[in-house]
Amino acid sequence: MSSLSWVEIKREAPEHNLRELKRGAKKNIIFCAVVKSNAYGHGVKQITSILPSADWFAVNSLEEGAELRSFGIKKPILVLGYVPLNQLKEAIALNLSLTVYNIQTLKKLERILNGNKQAKIHLKIETGTSRQGIMPEEIPHFADFISKSKSLFLEGISTHYANIEDTLNPEYAQTQLKRFKNAVKIIKKTGLEPRIIHTACTAAAILYPETHFDMLRIGIGLYGLWPSRETYISALLGSRPLPKLIPVLTWKTRVAQIKTIPEGSYVGYGCTYRTTRKTRLAVLPVGYADGYDRSLGNKAHVLIRGKRAKVLGRVCMNLTMVDVTDIKGVRLEDEVVLIGRSTENKSNKIGINSECTGEESITAEMLAEWAGTINYEIVTRISPYLERRIV
Repeated sequence: MSSLSWVEIKREAPEHNLRELKRGAKKNIIFCAVVKSNAYGHGVKQITSILPSADWFAVNSLEEGAELRSFGIKKPILVLGYVPLNQLKEAIALNLSLTVYNIQTLKKLERILNGNKQAKIHLKIETGTSRQGIMPEEIPHFADFISKSKSLFLEGISTHYANIEDTLNPEYAQTQLKRFKNAVKIIKKTGLEPRIIHTACTAAAILYPETHFDMLRIGIGLYGLWPSRETYISALLGSRPLPKLIPVLTWKTRVAQIKTIPEGSYVGYGCTYRTTRKTRLAVLPVGYADGYDRSLGNKAHVLIRGKRAKVLGRVCMNLTMVDVTDIKGVRLEDEVVLIGRSTENKSNKIGINSECTGEESITAEMLAEWAGTINYEIVTRISPYLERRIV
């Protein structure tokens, strides 16, 4: 693998974050670590290898579930996304639990198994997100079909919240929760007794114990990132334990070239930046193909020798240029921090999220603000081709 750009994973951080989130949960609740999309960009093989306390894992697709099984993982795996009808047989062979919201899926499973084996299914209830989910009026039909089948085991019932992270007002989430509880009642009236009822993502797990039920699906918090600023504020203002989350990921690259360009020089495609002084430029071998968003041009900063260097011009497919004029001693192949904390300049007291150490940092939240997106996207889009190192 190339050492031009790489991701470092703090070995103890995922387990620490899981312990912090457990502080606000009841005993014996199931903790499901959501590792879809290459563990939110952190590296699924690396993350699953350092998470012994996770009871379950959740993925998005059959392919992701198969990958976890190839790692030797024997723990329960829940597929959150859609499994095509022609792949259901493979999913059963891999002993995956399936999220189901189409009657065609149930019928296909019935035909495949014919009463000789049971598929483990989790019915996803539509409560107001308007994504995957069974509409309320369809619930009796699904429940009736399952209750008459010898091939279907209703292992769980779930839903997902639409507006629990991005607001200080829990009203819509409470409406969804009420709808979900009604759906569970309807299903139980048919005689079905699902073993695992689950609704809580990271934000719900932190803020609303009434959403916990039997299992927590912990995604973004597992990686030491808060779901949103609103979630953090709500947690600060609330009476529940405030988890101390540690970011798991540091993203680094190296200086690939240093050059001095004269005043009035244009930098990068489109000539979007023009120097106003003689400028010392460092060229970095990372770009939007690696997940460093093109919109970060002329906005973002990186850390070199413990100090911030501003991105100049447009981010290219494989290259990014930064201003190191005011940073002394920058050399070829110096380490560059794209996301994470620098320990080069411990006396520096400036910077958001520097905590009590005074160390400079670039967080996923900063990049998200500069790029006009969310921290989820910033980390998830880091190229899977980059090396992940457990440190």
